[in-house]
Amino acid sequence: MTTMTENASGLREFKMPDVGEGLTEAEILKWYVQVGDTVTDGQVVCEVETAKAAVELPIPYDGVVSELRFPEGTTVDVGQVIIAVDVSGGTLAPAAPAAEQVPAAPAAPVAPAEAPDEEAKPQGRKPVLVGYGVAESSTKRRPRKGADAPAQQGGTLFAATAIQGELNGHGAVSAQQRPLAKPPVRKLAKDLGVDLATVTPSGPDGIITREDVHAAAAPAQAPAPAPQAPVQVQPQVPAPAASYDGARETRIPVKGVRKAIATAMVGSAFTAPHVTEFVTLDVTRTMRLVEELKQDKDMQGLRVNPLLLVAKALLVAIKRNPGVNASWDEANQEIVQKHYVNLGIAAATPRGLIVPNIKDAHTKTLPQLAESLGELVATAREGKTSPAAMQGGTVTITNVGVFGVDTGTPILNPGESAILAVGAIKLQPWVHKGKVKPRQVTTLALSFDHRLVDGELGSRVLADTAAVLEQPKRLITWA
Repeated sequence: MTTMTENASGLREFKMPDVGEGLTEAEILKWYVQVGDTVTDGQVVCEVETAKAAVELPIPYDGVVSELRFPEGTTVDVGQVIIAVDVSGGTLAPAAPAAEQVPAAPAAPVAPAEAPDEEAKPQGRKPVLVGYGVAESSTKRRPRKGADAPAQQGGTLFAATAIQGELNGHGAVSAQQRPLAKPPVRKLAKDLGVDLATVTPSGPDGIITREDVHAAAAPAQAPAPAPQAPVQVQPQVPAPAASYDGARETRIPVKGVRKAIATAMVGSAFTAPHVTEFVTLDVTRTMRLVEELKQDKDMQGLRVNPLLLVAKALLVAIKRNPGVNASWDEANQEIVQKHYVNLGIAAATPRGLIVPNIKDAHTKTLPQLAESLGELVATAREGKTSPAAMQGGTVTITNVGVFGVDTGTPILNPGESAILAVGAIKLQPWVHKGKVKPRQVTTLALSFDHRLVDGELGSRVLADTAAVLEQPKRLITWA
């Protein structure tokens, strides 16, 4: 999708881009510029939050900020203009701040997503988003090849089957009846309960616009006529959620990363049949090895802690039991065996729980794994984890022990086969060599998708992980 337009007066408009994964909206978290500020090509002008991560947006040209279309905290559809920049070289008088230009809750978007098509213009540097490379796209819509070929523009327009629309004589929707609309318009239609197949398009090339959807929804939303005769109506009891004590309660909108987490966890919990197994073990030798590694010159400057050795132990267990590293293909009813391990590490951030993963973790030496783990945690704490870093995970580790928790029954990250919870490591009485001695003890919990992993396989993975942590020399003998 094109992200900028220019008019004859030299004013360029920068649109909310699709930052990847087909997302349709993003919340503006923070503006780094104000009206009247000078901006240069590649300068970050704002930070936005999608359903996957916080992303910084750079401006792709030089000029002076003329207008900020939306204040901080506003959720904006992909394709809407968010900032205007004067590139003519003139100076601008300071204008009102964004919070005064746009109401906190506008009744309608300031700039419709269905902007008219424009001819492609020579451009300089393309904006590069965090976690993404430069993406080339055309700003000119390809003409239709007859009535049956739906038009596309920048990958954002597509033909959808009109399930509730008119059917042809064979019980299938004809190509001429497939409505064309951008993702934000489709979302609006879904929210309003409007069937796009019943909407009359007014946009170019038969594209359905927001106005068309609102017009179609208006008759359905019109108030019903008053009854001719008085009707006895039972008094309505207000819903509990509608009344609350504002002085003693706080309502927090669920959006962005938090909303994505909730949706993903519900989907995972009620889609994949979860099984969780537990093992309590003596990790005294592992804790001694951690202290020795901290003094090793090959590990200087790297993040060395028990989680590092837990990760290495799990990778060894997966190598010995490769069947656990798989995913379920619902559409094709197939098990997809993975010959690589993208190891996810659950990280708590101010915006919620995220699970970035270490790509090809199975190929890394211990120092390389420590370096990757340190970079992953530091990036997550800064809130700079890219969407790409959270895609493609195969198995995950969640360290609940840092909160003093002994164990838990973790929910699978969607699309993955297993997740290992690591509990707190505590000094406890333990039978060692026939005598009760104080030893470092912890509990591991492995949840797995029972469609992919049966009880025997899951038990072997958990037992092998524990065996490595009890006897770290198995990192050598089993590797």
